[in-house]
Amino acid sequence: MASSSDPKLANRILRGLVIGLLAGIATLGIGRIWPGALTFMQEVSTQVFDPLGQIFLRLLFFVIIPLVFASLASGVLQLGRPEKLGPLAGRTFFFFFLNMAIAVALGLAVMNIVEPGRFIDAGTKEALLTNYGGAAAKHVANSQSVNQGLTLMSIVEMFMPRNLFGAFVGNNRNAIGDVLPLILFAILVGAVGTSLAVARREKLLEALNTVSDLMTGIVHFALRLAPYAVPAMIYSVVVRVGIDIVIALGVFVISCAGVMALHLFGTMSLWLKIWTKWTPRAYFAAIKDVIVTAFSTSSSAATLPAALENATEKLKLSPSTAGFVLPLGTTMNMSGTALYEGCVVLFVAQVFGVDLGFGQQITLLLLSVLSAVAVAAIPGGSLPLIAGLLATFGIDPAGIGIILGVDRILDMCRTATNVGCDVTTALVVDELVKKSEAKAARA
Repeated sequence: MASSSDPKLANRILRGLVIGLLAGIATLGIGRIWPGALTFMQEVSTQVFDPLGQIFLRLLFFVIIPLVFASLASGVLQLGRPEKLGPLAGRTFFFFFLNMAIAVALGLAVMNIVEPGRFIDAGTKEALLTNYGGAAAKHVANSQSVNQGLTLMSIVEMFMPRNLFGAFVGNNRNAIGDVLPLILFAILVGAVGTSLAVARREKLLEALNTVSDLMTGIVHFALRLAPYAVPAMIYSVVVRVGIDIVIALGVFVISCAGVMALHLFGTMSLWLKIWTKWTPRAYFAAIKDVIVTAFSTSSSAATLPAALENATEKLKLSPSTAGFVLPLGTTMNMSGTALYEGCVVLFVAQVFGVDLGFGQQITLLLLSVLSAVAVAAIPGGSLPLIAGLLATFGIDPAGIGIILGVDRILDMCRTATNVGCDVTTALVVDELVKKSEAKAARA
């Protein structure tokens, strides 16, 4: 099976996006002269192109529940006994959470200011709600009911329903269940698993990793269909919704890429000034090869060897710190991914006319951070999690199809952000550990 990081596959997806956009725009132009042709192609899109796109989407939907559970439980289990990890772990996890929380907050702020989904006029949005996904109106109603109030009891119900399996399995075959109870359950399984005997813990970890690898394989298989599904879905959306969706997508891509650059080169520069002796110019010059590798491969895992070598050889980090923080960061410190997930959910909500209030956006921030930890460090690994988040906030998960064509471009950007922030976190933690050790030695 071809790797999803294969540049040929990436190029084919991008070419498919361009072909789908151009063909859709050309059809709209012909439709102004010959309306019957546009009506015919809209029917073809409904009967042929949409089912093709749904095959791709449903493959991603298949893996949401097992992938979230296995990846998150495995990540917690691999930490070992948290109380035994000491100051190094405490600082590492603090900066992991701080990094991802700041990233998502920046992303949501930019999405609220720019509002790329608002570039679609009311008439076009109504057509989108009617034609795209089928159940959008019902999900809007669900979202409005959630907006009525957020109480302590409602939070308990969100995360701890009476029927755990019923909650995340869903009530019918056309709905994705709630991922919030599943996330909490996975964390509990991983945390309790750390107290098992070593042999049993290793067996549990092996089983979870096997499930995660199987689900990742299905994601790879789905991505092989992407060069055909992406142009079909983009074409279908353009001919049925109009040119407004193309403009909104362009604004969304520019906004996402811009805020990722702001976080990587802005927030991380502040961290360097506050906690290290490095200047931003010297630091980013030292790690530019790692960032370029991450951008080109779209895989944090594939970039790990280069990041480890750079951290110890150029940045002169302690091997113990680099060896702890960077491998852990590859799966847990996914600031670019968390930022992207929050941006996609808010963008699709704007497109579908679903208003997410301040309280829901705070919940989205926390869930984006948690779900990013469960994302496989491979291209396209965040897509199933984003679909789950959309369902959680009452938005039709099929709305993810709107951004699939541009996902590969932003995947490269968010992977570069992930890895750049991993290395910066390792540098900050190393500086703080050395200062702490020096202070203890003087005392």
